[in-house]
Amino acid sequence: MGTVGLRADAERNRRQLVDTARVVFAERGLEAPLDVIARRAGVGNATLYRRFPNRCELVAAVFVGTLHEVVMATERALQVADPWDAFTGHMMFLCGRQAENRAFADLLTASVAEMPEVERLRARAYAGLMKLIDRAKASGELRADFQHEDVVLVLMANAGLLERTVRTAAAAWQRNLSFTLDGLHAPSATRATPPSTRDGVMRAMRAIAERSGLAGHPPR
Repeated sequence: MGTVGLRADAERNRRQLVDTARVVFAERGLEAPLDVIARRAGVGNATLYRRFPNRCELVAAVFVGTLHEVVMATERALQVADPWDAFTGHMMFLCGRQAENRAFADLLTASVAEMPEVERLRARAYAGLMKLIDRAKASGELRADFQHEDVVLVLMANAGLLERTVRTAAAAWQRNLSFTLDGLHAPSATRATPPSTRDGVMRAMRAIAERSGLAGHPPR
């Protein structure tokens, strides 16, 4: 087989691994065994590790495109005239994307320095979401004591709910989010406990990465 044929085979294997990983991660989460992905893709472990030397590189290959979509959705939300509709609509979008993929549900709120492109896109999406929060608060529709860090906790809670209900009550997240958004609407607000610190939320985000094998030296 010539060089062109070898390159075509390598690219075919890469696409097959990424497509299979997307399905397996959706089913089993970010910590899904890589040997399961290789086996279902019909390649050997050596081929997987040659293309993706560690878990972070495979996760990035699978989800960078999804994060681009989230960034674009955030920019569209910022064009919505009504600040409350923009915020709540985007929260429904984000939680809906979490519902579609168990791994993405966690990745959206994980802090993973080992994946710089993922972190760059997540930071862009987060910055846009902060603008949506600030607009909704300035309009008087979003309760005044809602902090930027609180939105991460809402998304973490949604990820936890999805993990427990996705196979038995797939629409439960929508009902729960409706209740949550009602509680965030300023006319419905009641006194809340003090907010979590930014450092505390960042530690929780890093813990998600560590639990999923994406921090430090990712295991195979």
